[in-house]
Amino acid sequence: MKKLLAMGIAGALATGLSFAAFAQGSASNEVSTAHAHALMAQSATTLAEAHTHLHHVINCLVGPKGTGFDAKAGNPCQNQGDGAIADSASDQALHGKLQSALADAQSGLKSDSLSSAQQDAAKAAAALGATPTQKPKGSYSW
Repeated sequence: MKKLLAMGIAGALATGLSFAAFAQGSASNEVSTAHAHALMAQSATTLAEAHTHLHHVINCLVGPKGTGFDAKAGNPCQNQGDGAIADSASDQALHGKLQSALADAQSGLKSDSLSSAQQDAAKAAAALGATPTQKPKGSYSW
């Protein structure tokens, strides 16, 4: 009986750890995708292009159930998780960086100036690039 109980507890712990690893993996993919789109917004040649990529950053960060999600703008993080912010809720340091990147992306989205939107996109990219979930340079595939 003790052996069965120990196996049950070990299984429950493993399931919990697997779920935590899955959530962190989701956040990693979403952060990488958001970072790529922040870089695209930073190098955009029109305000509309910058705004499109900033929408993508926001959508990847907040997820389809999050405040500020705009389905019409497109969701490059579809099926990657519930949004990097939601998927990283247990990691306070990462969560803070993602909130900062979100604020920068939202600021750029409100901008009427291409250069201002690009500057906000650069701030968002810097915050997203400074996260421990960021993939090494050159590992993007889009």
